[in-house]
Amino acid sequence: MKKFIETLKNIWSIEELRKRILFTLTLILVYRVGCYITLPGINPIILDAKGGGGPEGLLGLFNAFAGGAFSRASIFALGVMPYISASIFMQLAGIVIPQIAKLQKEESGRRTVNQYTRYLTVIVTVFQASAYVAYLRGPEFSQALIPDFSPFMFWLTTVVVLTAGTMFVMWLGEKITDKGIGNGVSILIMVGILARLPTSLTQEFFAQSGSGGSGLLIFLVEMVAFVGVIVGLIMLTQGVRKIPLNYARRIIGSTNAAKDIEGGARDFIPLKVNSSGVMPIIFAQAILFIPGTIMGFTKMTADGAAGSFMSSLTDNASFSYNVVYALLVIAFTYFYTALIFNPTEMADNLKRNNSFIPGIKPGEPTANFIATVMDRITLPGAVFLAIAGILPGIATALGVSRGFADFFGGTSMLIGVGVILDTLQQIESHLLMRHYDGLMKGSRVQGRTASSAVI
Repeated sequence: MKKFIETLKNIWSIEELRKRILFTLTLILVYRVGCYITLPGINPIILDAKGGGGPEGLLGLFNAFAGGAFSRASIFALGVMPYISASIFMQLAGIVIPQIAKLQKEESGRRTVNQYTRYLTVIVTVFQASAYVAYLRGPEFSQALIPDFSPFMFWLTTVVVLTAGTMFVMWLGEKITDKGIGNGVSILIMVGILARLPTSLTQEFFAQSGSGGSGLLIFLVEMVAFVGVIVGLIMLTQGVRKIPLNYARRIIGSTNAAKDIEGGARDFIPLKVNSSGVMPIIFAQAILFIPGTIMGFTKMTADGAAGSFMSSLTDNASFSYNVVYALLVIAFTYFYTALIFNPTEMADNLKRNNSFIPGIKPGEPTANFIATVMDRITLPGAVFLAIAGILPGIATALGVSRGFADFFGGTSMLIGVGVILDTLQQIESHLLMRHYDGLMKGSRVQGRTASSAVI
């Protein structure tokens, strides 16, 4: 505890770090206040009186990423989801289109790609805002709509306000990245997700300690399991396989002048056990939303083998759902890793930097060796990621409330753990640059910067 207090004092004593943290907290407060400002044309009193637990399925994932603003019909209802969609599209386009891939390798080209991403974000936001207007006119929000607003005026104002809100949230994220601490967009997503944790934790406490609950002992067991899940996710996020490297260097002025020698500076390539981040879980969830959509459109019932199986795929506590979910996560982990990981390019970079893996010839043998190692460590990473993905369903089946069970792994905690580690890594860098002790004794905090961010 004394060490922790001393570390906090060191953080606060660094003026630049203190300003960055306060700036980040201020913009987070602005974002959270905006999540409670209702759109024009909606009666907030009727909306609050309706209550409800928010949408389910894909819309529930949107609502979680937006920090509940989606279900509140807020001006930030779409959050940064359009920007995330545009960023993912541009990232995949860089893999398919050589011109975009060339731009992403240059500093000026990356600025151009970022500008294209902003333009695409506006287009995506307009389409999603129009779909959100149709959702607001549904049975859940119909009573909260103000009758004096004409349908066209409501559509126009909602699309304009939501587009402006998304661009403002994106601007907040960029400002946090530039002048704050951590990755701004990821921090806003994490804040939105973790904003539900205190409420879910309180509800679970009263549910277990009440007359119909299992008792405080079960709640304490749940908390121990919750901490264990967090520790496991940290290990999954931080896990790397280090491939040793040697750098050739020249000796100048010796008896053997200009002679290349091996065994210069030693380094390593950190290959992440989970290099795909949270994307496989998001892809798997999107696929498993399809059965519920099909049943809704076709009015299929749970009668019969086909209907029963489709119905089980909409229940995250069922055995069929978790098996299919785990298999999809493993498959998408390999697929997404193959998209973002290029061993040939890595081998070429090593050769240009005059470095090599001991015992492996440069060029194609190095690329094959790196690819083989990556394939081997991807399997345990994919399995552990699949386990993290199905843990919320297992917790729900064991009697944990749905709201609190969502934090036993899955998208919520993976994003939260990854973003917190990234932020702590930046704070530790500021401390070490000024000759203070790091956040952890004997080790370094490793974020996801070695591979790619979550979103």
